[in-house]
Amino acid sequence: MPKNLVIVESPAKAKTIERFLGKDFQVESSFGHIADLPSKELGVDVENDFKPKYTVDKEKKALVKKLKDLAKKADTIWLASDEDREGEAISWHLSEELGLDKSRTKRIVFNSITKSAIQKAIENPREINYDLVNAQQARRVLDRLVGYELSPVLWKKIKPGLSAGRVQSVAVRLIVERERDIEVFKPEASFRIQAEFKTAKGNVFAAKLNKTFPTKAAAEEFLKQNIGADFSVGNLDKKPAKKSPAAPFTTSTLQQEASRKLYFSVGRTMQVAQRLYEAGLITYMRTDSVNLSKEALNAAKDAIVQNYGESYSKVRNYTGKSKGAQEAHEAIRPTDMKLSNPSLERDQSKLYELIWKRTLASQMSDAELERTNVKIKASSHKEEFSANGEVVKFDGFLKVYLEGTDEEDKTEEQEGMLPAMNVGEALQNNFISATERFSRPPYRYTEASLVKKLEELGIGRPSTYAPTISTIQNRGYVEKGTVEGTQRNYIQLVLEAGAVAEKKLSEMIGSDKGKLVPTDIGMIVNDFLVSHFTTILDYNFTAKVEENFDEIASGDEDWQKMMKEFYKNFHPKVLDVEENAERASGERVLGKDPKSGRQVAARLGRFGPMVQIGTVDEEEKPLFASLLPEQSITTITFDEAMELFELPRKLGVYEGEEIEANVGRFGPYVRFGKKFISLDKGESAFDVDMDRAIELIKAKQLADAPIAHYEDKEVTKGVGRFGPFIKWDGMFINVNKKYDFDNLSKTDIVELIEAKKVKEAEKLIQEWPAEKIRIEKARWGRHNIIKGRIKVELSKDVDATKISLEEAQALIEKKSPKKKTKAKTKAKK
Repeated sequence: MPKNLVIVESPAKAKTIERFLGKDFQVESSFGHIADLPSKELGVDVENDFKPKYTVDKEKKALVKKLKDLAKKADTIWLASDEDREGEAISWHLSEELGLDKSRTKRIVFNSITKSAIQKAIENPREINYDLVNAQQARRVLDRLVGYELSPVLWKKIKPGLSAGRVQSVAVRLIVERERDIEVFKPEASFRIQAEFKTAKGNVFAAKLNKTFPTKAAAEEFLKQNIGADFSVGNLDKKPAKKSPAAPFTTSTLQQEASRKLYFSVGRTMQVAQRLYEAGLITYMRTDSVNLSKEALNAAKDAIVQNYGESYSKVRNYTGKSKGAQEAHEAIRPTDMKLSNPSLERDQSKLYELIWKRTLASQMSDAELERTNVKIKASSHKEEFSANGEVVKFDGFLKVYLEGTDEEDKTEEQEGMLPAMNVGEALQNNFISATERFSRPPYRYTEASLVKKLEELGIGRPSTYAPTISTIQNRGYVEKGTVEGTQRNYIQLVLEAGAVAEKKLSEMIGSDKGKLVPTDIGMIVNDFLVSHFTTILDYNFTAKVEENFDEIASGDEDWQKMMKEFYKNFHPKVLDVEENAERASGERVLGKDPKSGRQVAARLGRFGPMVQIGTVDEEEKPLFASLLPEQSITTITFDEAMELFELPRKLGVYEGEEIEANVGRFGPYVRFGKKFISLDKGESAFDVDMDRAIELIKAKQLADAPIAHYEDKEVTKGVGRFGPFIKWDGMFINVNKKYDFDNLSKTDIVELIEAKKVKEAEKLIQEWPAEKIRIEKARWGRHNIIKGRIKVELSKDVDATKISLEEAQALIEKKSPKKKTKAKTKAKK
């Protein structure tokens, strides 16, 4: 038995650390927290100084027993969880639940999983930092109090199944308020002037007028003033300038830049970064520090000098803006600056390259520029055109990396190089245009810009950004927009060859694809919380709470005292709202039904947003219709609402089956018997007729017809979410570009099916055909127990080959929907 037991929180981390420690060390994983607040009760004793009630989950009990047995046999136990507050709490729970002897227990931290970092940590152990533990407890307990007390109020006043959270609800508020700003925004038109000139040497460049005209008439009048005018260089100004590199990555800036440059979601960035860290390739990825260690500075300098030369190196020390920078004392960087392109999976390779370039660039020389401004005067009026140019004299850090910008920070045009000119030089005008442009509404948040805003406001910390954004989407309060935009017409006047001509052009506006858009339920919940719980939803209050956590972490504040101060005002307010507040449905009265004279309103119903004719107070029952996926309670018009009551539309009968048009979760469709056929993009369930429906049905029948038979079973083909496929014996088999999908031969089909059969057989670990249960390999070395649509993921420490049928059935039963859930589903239909 090894003398030393090292416990980390991740199996991947354990695997990497094992490479650096000798045979006297055994490395085990706790698989995250081994203890937490119970899931089905508050778990906080508010009458006894807010003492948390920590429990070990059933699934972790075997693991805890194993670690406890190993700890008893070891001479020294090394608690090596991450160096932030969450990691400190994991080490504390391990110490408590395993009953570790303090004299044999040591706490070590390292911000990179390298041999030197681990050896240095072992040489410099410390005790558990209870200030950090208390800061984590304070966050966990406060968030539990807010969530468990507010959620039942939402169930009672809005809709069952809703939930609230301290940081998440504030994030939703930001998105809702931005949406309201967009809704009330009224675009204002103006005309912008641009021109193209040519020098005596024939070089062409663009210029603009630094003023706009409010009307078409004013713009046209200005253009006419330039007919027959002479143009010349009135002033020419050249100035040297410098551009400096951005600081190394923090959690927030990595999430933002990976979104801009790699199109990663915040959650995906953190998952990939976690794997890079656990593989020992980068330093710890949850940090708000921009500092680099002396070792890192020297390594970066050596890499720069070796690759680019001495002139490109400039050692820089950065200072963070965050008041409460957490305990991770270094920015995110590669552990080995010489390793520029390690062999990795695609996503990991992309993110690693981004981190490597950003770190290297942060230690490189400024880019040296020459900025030129040219003023162009006309003989016929006093207005001056201007042209700006930028020439890179020395590229410096730009040789490696340039930081991206968010949509709202982008300038309309990039400055380029201007031709050589002299003051007084005559210029030829090729054309002058006056283009109608509209003021822009505020941009909707992307995941990256939301993280940036939360950080600016001091809300949340590095470990909270990704789960916050995931939670508000999973709860259905916010969704990624899918609208590509609408067409808007605009006018352009062009003065060319002494005459003004008018052009009618168009552009796409209002795209929300991939942006964060609040749902109706998100808006209603937000409005209710803002109305009744002003303090909880206040940006300054939420930021002040984060500062309190930081003060607890530094030992300057007592966490239980903070809880008392918060709870003495919060709890009575919850009771008051629960007792006295009106129900909230976001109801918006649209008008009266012309047939019955009854009220027509849009509101939130039990099963989601809907429109309603009549009220519950009338003798006649109200009529209901669900809103379409792209519709909203706040924007639906009276005509759109009344149109919804026409669905489903009966179109007729074909081949003995009824045909109707309707709209479902995935958009408009035609139902033919039991078959549902989606309409093409741009088609409406309100416009489709019988002829078009039959056309779609015939196309579907042709697509579904078997293209071959194999082993007496039909082979069909289709195109799905992941591309073209063939279907055989219930299996969907992707058809890659190697094959001609439109002309698959019998040999191709057999090859595809046999390859799929081999792949499926390799995945299969165990199978009980009579019970229709099987165990298959999954990603990241895990396994899944599968029965029909029910899938149970096994943790890495479970040997899938030794699972019995009874154990598999028990796990399936635990995951299966309960009877009451089925009843609800039936009622909903």
